[in-house]
Amino acid sequence: MLKNNKIKSLAVGIGAGLVLSSISLAAKATTLTMSNWVPPTHFVTTDILQVWADKVDAATDGRVNVRMLPKPIGSPAQHWELVRKGVVDITWGNFTYEPDRFKVMWFAEMPFNGERAEATSVALWDTYQKYLKDNAAFAGVKVLGVGSLGPGVINHSSKDIVSLEDLSNQKVRMGGPIQKRLLEELGAVPVAAPATKAYELLEGRVLDASLHTLESVVNFRLTEQLPHHTEIPGGFYDATFFLAINERKWNKLSEEDRQAIMSVSGEVFSSLWGQEFQRQIDQAESELQAAGHSFNTPSSALLEKIAEIRERMIEDWASEGETFGVSKPLEIVEFHQNRYQELSDK
Repeated sequence: MLKNNKIKSLAVGIGAGLVLSSISLAAKATTLTMSNWVPPTHFVTTDILQVWADKVDAATDGRVNVRMLPKPIGSPAQHWELVRKGVVDITWGNFTYEPDRFKVMWFAEMPFNGERAEATSVALWDTYQKYLKDNAAFAGVKVLGVGSLGPGVINHSSKDIVSLEDLSNQKVRMGGPIQKRLLEELGAVPVAAPATKAYELLEGRVLDASLHTLESVVNFRLTEQLPHHTEIPGGFYDATFFLAINERKWNKLSEEDRQAIMSVSGEVFSSLWGQEFQRQIDQAESELQAAGHSFNTPSSALLEKIAEIRERMIEDWASEGETFGVSKPLEIVEFHQNRYQELSDK
């Protein structure tokens, strides 16, 4: 009986020790808050951000976990400042929402950026790492990953856009200075509005057309409003995104945890981002084709005009490189294009 009691006491002691150990580990875990500005059911939340957060938890053996806040702290355009100031630990967002601050990223939003979202996203990460990570535009944060939207499409409410004449005087919703200049020089009338406003503007006949990826046409429920699509080889435009953590918060993490987080971030995150956006684009194209939508090939004259505008925009951007801290802008463009080609050829 005495022996059994000793065994029971030992078992209880071991169990208590394990419980205390678990409590101790839990107490030491670091929770990073994330502000997310898309709905919890959006694929960016479920298939990208949450997947990444789970990978962080696993890579750090539970020492670091990412808690997505139930509501965004601010507007989408405010999310860089929110993380820079430390209002929240982690955010994601669109560089295009602050075009002046992130003019350094314009090279990756031009026409003909690329048709495969995973390749453009990883090429962007590689370019950022090689040329841009120390640029003043990114001061105050640690960029954990970047991504591309995918090829932008000209979507019209009532007619096929094939020629330059087809675009003349058409009121087209757009976002950002690159899209604005493209439309103006092609003879269209750019209308600045967020994608979330496209539905009501099309319903009210304020717009004739709207620039979106095919994924956005479906996910913003514009299928009935925009039945005509003109796909530009390489994309009419692109947009660039970031995943970032406050720099002070990052530096407080242990070196072991920083390395673990980066093992599932950087190129890994950019690849995940691009894969999911490409999956959404491919799925949307199938849905729109099944719905009987019109898909159009631009005329050679329209393509040549877009190429001319792109060349001028690249030249103008490069000529201002010193103002946004870039000494070899054309080298960046070439590296990015070559890296995309290497990745897309795999």
